[in-house]
Order: sequence, then C-alpha cells, then structure tokens
Amino acid sequence: MPCLRSSRRSQADKLRIAQRGNANSACRGSGYRHTVLQWGKSPFTGRSHKLVIPAESPDKKFVLLVGASHLRAVADGFVEMPEGRLSFGVMSTPGASATDLKNEVLHAALPRTPDAICVLAPGNNLTSSRTLEEARADFGSLLAIVSSCCPKVFVVDFPPRLDVEVSLQDAMRQEFQREATLMGVKYFSVAEFFPLDCRVLWSKDGVHLSDSDGMKILVQLLWQHSYEQILGTAPEPQVPPRRRKFTPNVPEEEVGGPSPPDPPERALVVRGRRVTLKGCFIPLTPVRLSSAMLAEINKRVPSQRPRPPEETREATVDHGQTAAAPKRSPAEHRVRLFKSCNMTCYIVLHPVAFALIFIIRVF
Repeated sequence: MPCLRSSRRSQADKLRIAQRGNANSACRGSGYRHTVLQWGKSPFTGRSHKLVIPAESPDKKFVLLVGASHLRAVADGFVEMPEGRLSFGVMSTPGASATDLKNEVLHAALPRTPDAICVLAPGNNLTSSRTLEEARADFGSLLAIVSSCCPKVFVVDFPPRLDVEVSLQDAMRQEFQREATLMGVKYFSVAEFFPLDCRVLWSKDGVHLSDSDGMKILVQLLWQHSYEQILGTAPEPQVPPRRRKFTPNVPEEEVGGPSPPDPPERALVVRGRRVTLKGCFIPLTPVRLSSAMLAEINKRVPSQRPRPPEETREATVDHGQTAAAPKRSPAEHRVRLFKSCNMTCYIVLHPVAFALIFIIRVF
C-alpha cells in the first residue's frame, strides 16, 4: 500500500510539472530581442531611465514618446523610427507604472517644448495595480501631468502580453480608454495588430516585443498616429505600392474584338528532361479585300475549275457497275479542298495565313 501511494504521488507530481511546463511554453515568444544595456538609475523612481532628445530641425515637428520598456529598443537605437516630417524624442523607464511615468515627466528637463507628446499606455499596471479602479486613477493622474506640459497629447494602447490573461488586459484597456475620453485625449488601440498566435512578435519572455517583428509594427503605429495628430492628414506609406499594369482603353471595334486568352502551358519531354512550353498563337487581324482585288485573284486563280473532257470521265461497265474512281494523292486532295472555297466573301485571316492559302492555290 505505501508503494502504491508513493507511485500515485509521483505521477501527480509529474503531471503538475508537465502542466506548469505547458503553461510556461504558452507564455513564451519566439522572436529576437537585443541584449539589454545598462542604464543609470533615476533619483525620482529608482528605476532605469533614459531620455533621448533629437537635434532641433526647423522643418520637422518634435514628438516626445513616453513609455516603459517597450521604448527601450528605440532609445538605444536598435529599432529606428520611420523618417519623414517628424523627429522623435524618447523617454523610457523600464518597469514603470503610470505613477512612475508621472514622476519622470514631472521632473524631466526638456530643452524645448514638444509639439506633441505620445504616451504609450503603461501595461505594467496589469501587475502593479491591485484593482482596475486604482490603475485607472493612476492613468488619469499621468494624463493630467502630461497635458500640463504640452497642449497636444494622445495615447497609444499598450501591446498585448502573453503572460497575462486576455480578459484582464481587455478590461484594463477599456478603463484606460474611458479615462482618456473623459479628459478629451485621443486613445488609439493597437491590440488587433498583434495576434496572440503569432509568437514571433514577442521575445522569449512573452512580455516584450521582438526587435525583428513586433517592434517594427509598433514604431509604424506610433509614427502613423503622430503624423495624423500633428499634420492632420494620413501619412504616405513607407513602402511604395506596386505599379498597376497599364491597359489602354481602346474600343473593341477598333482592335477586332476582345484580346485572345493567354495560351496554356504544355510539357514536353526532351532527352529525359521535362521542358515547359508556352502555347503560341497567331493574332487574327481583319483584312478586307476590295472588289478589284477579288476580281484579280479570281482571274489569276479561278475558283471554278473547268470541267474535264468527256473522254476523261468515268467509263460505264456493260453490266451496270461503275468503275472505281482513280485515287488522288494527299496533295491533290488538299488543293481540291482549298480551291472549293468561295473567295468572293470577306476574309478575316492573318496576312501570313492568307499568303499561305494563296500560294497553295497557285501551285
């Protein structure tokens, strides 16, 4: 009996370990993320902190990005923001909640006032806040401080995480969006751009986006919403669209009807090798012959052959049976077939084909 209990306990432990391993593997991404660089500690929050301000450019608008560790790759230059009529500064505080970001913005020494501030919603409140109401209140305090520093403020939603239940993430997004709407701040959702079944978008920890895939999507969204908020128009796509094939608009009666379909491909085996041949065709071109031309053709090559003399006709046998007709060669049969055609009608053939028929009829 003790051996049986120990065996069951061992099996239960193995099952528990396997379930824990499956849960951990479900929270892991497969993308690449750079090695974290060491930053200095902030005296206001005790967390790693970095502020990057671009050089002033008179023909570009200055946008300050405020967020947690998702902006770390941008601050260190591993992921670059798209170029254009905007220049981006970055204030990144890894592991910061809404309260930490508020303190950093409050004590930030900015050389000039930004034209707009983009706040990346703090996803760390999923683990730092005890309730959704507390997270919403902290987020409202952050927006109030940021709005006092710059007249134009907007929020981009935090990217999804693999280590937190989706229902909790959606509930916090709704609370953040309600608070931003009450304060008159634009709130843009990005969760639909990060499908949870595409694990390459996340790094191995399941929290941060991968530099190779996930961050490229995030910086495009940050750039797009910044462009819309400052310049008021939709940005031009970074990748030029494919050029459409030009098709001239010509009436069908001018080209002799619709164009023929693409010829099918055929396979041919030559010396043990399979060779694919594309079918060929001769495009039909309408050729209208004048009455003078038809008369000249009938004059040179009459369509009605003269009847043979009486002596060359088939002889009749005395017992009423007809003698067998002389056999014609294939060439004579083709000539007879072609010469029986009525040449007085309008001919719609390719000039090459018409010339071939004309030569056959002559010779």
